Amino acid sequence: MTDIRTILRNATDMLGERLEAELLLAHVLDVNRAWFFAHAEDVIGAAAQARFNELVHRRAGGEPVAYITGRRDFWSLPLDVSPATLIPRPETELLVEQVLARLRGGGSLLDLGTGSGAIALAVASERPDAVVAAVDASAAALEVARGNATKLGLGRVCFFAGDWFVPVAGRRFDVVASNPPYIEADDRHLGEGDLRFEPLSALASGPDGLDDIRRIAANAPAHLAPGGWLLVEHGWNQGAAVRDIFLAAGGSDVFTARDLEDRDRVTGACWK
Repeated sequence: MTDIRTILRNATDMLGERLEAELLLAHVLDVNRAWFFAHAEDVIGAAAQARFNELVHRRAGGEPVAYITGRRDFWSLPLDVSPATLIPRPETELLVEQVLARLRGGGSLLDLGTGSGAIALAVASERPDAVVAAVDASAAALEVARGNATKLGLGRVCFFAGDWFVPVAGRRFDVVASNPPYIEADDRHLGEGDLRFEPLSALASGPDGLDDIRRIAANAPAHLAPGGWLLVEHGWNQGAAVRDIFLAAGGSDVFTARDLEDRDRVTGACWK
């Protein structure tokens, strides 16, 4: 049998990434990564090592770590994920920050295309007095989101199945937020890296990647309370185009927030 230090070193050589090796071994052993510092010389059983080797080979083949482990942390929340959902990414936390900055006490949020529930659940965890609703067209994704809500004790979040605003017809919200599909349909990156494994319907949106954002902006005014905000995540090179879409739909106070790498990432507008 081999000690943990050696096992991790060998896996890191294969993956080129120490963090990923640690995440996979922590998953197999049901420990946190800090545990390895005190147990580097421990050995693990043959069954656990075989299971770890299997996961390492899956990752070496390109499968995302989040799908292998079934988990991704977002906004400090441990979320279950599956191939039916996008993998929550750190840059989407900027969208949560922008929502929280505009959601008044006791206000209401609609999260469109909720996937694993990341945005809705992050906001609900910060604002226990908020009314939070979330929509997704995928029944499999909603099953994951509802499970996350239950696990996190955020069962007051309401989930609806359907296409964008259709399930909440007649309702208005103080904030509508979305991380919609925004990649160009023929973008070569869709066939590379983790994106190969994620649901295409949650990634690509027409020739310029903006078809769904146009639909959301066109229908948002009928679902926003007076003074309500629409906030969407988009690609780094789409800020100007999304601002134009929001202005054409009657939005005011249009702005674009930049992520930690100083790239356009979230655009918002108010309907007064």
